[in-house]
Amino acid sequence: MLKALSRAIAQLTDPAIVGVLILSVSGAGMFLLAAWTGVGALLAHVTLFTTGWLDWLARIAIGVGTVFATVALFGAIAAVIGSLFVERVACAVERRYYPGLPPARHQMITEQLASLLSFLLAVVGLNLLALPLYLIWGANIAIFLGLNGYLLGREYFELVALRRVDRKTMRLLWRTHRFKLLGCGVLIAGFSFVPLANLLTPVVATAFMLHIFQDIREFKEACDGTRFGVTPVSSSHRP
Repeated sequence: MLKALSRAIAQLTDPAIVGVLILSVSGAGMFLLAAWTGVGALLAHVTLFTTGWLDWLARIAIGVGTVFATVALFGAIAAVIGSLFVERVACAVERRYYPGLPPARHQMITEQLASLLSFLLAVVGLNLLALPLYLIWGANIAIFLGLNGYLLGREYFELVALRRVDRKTMRLLWRTHRFKLLGCGVLIAGFSFVPLANLLTPVVATAFMLHIFQDIREFKEACDGTRFGVTPVSSSHRP
């Protein structure tokens, strides 16, 4: 896992990835700026309670909640932005580390949009439901990592897996390796929680998960038709 992460980070200087990184950073930065500016303007013009100390505590709680919420939702927004360029990142990684691979599986635009929409709704909805729990000191970080680790791990695995296998095989691979992939998701969520480093999340997570995916033994067996009873990619594929 650490080897895959180090490879992903080492390729950040790849010219093909730099452009994606700039677009992802710009989009994520605009999202964070808009969110913090909006909440700050709201708190500056609204009195929540007539009692001074109660109003102060409420503002502190909202401020802390906003920080956790924006960090949590950053992963979703960054994933959406990065997924728009996942093919460019994945091709750059495969060109460098897996040059013998055949062309990736073609995905319908409706399939991609449906996956992104369901992911975004899940992340926004579940993080909003978990928002009160983020205010529990000592447990908030664990809750954040557990929830978003699952969501981000599942999303990035789907992004890279569906380039090479069909949806049925992707789900079977996920169930077979769900604990390892959950650990990868927690690592991605933790990475996205670090200021400045979180701006690299879409690119690093895509490259990282692609390395993890290529190391899955069952994927190689599935390519030979000896696993799951399907041949999800070209018969000439030998990862």
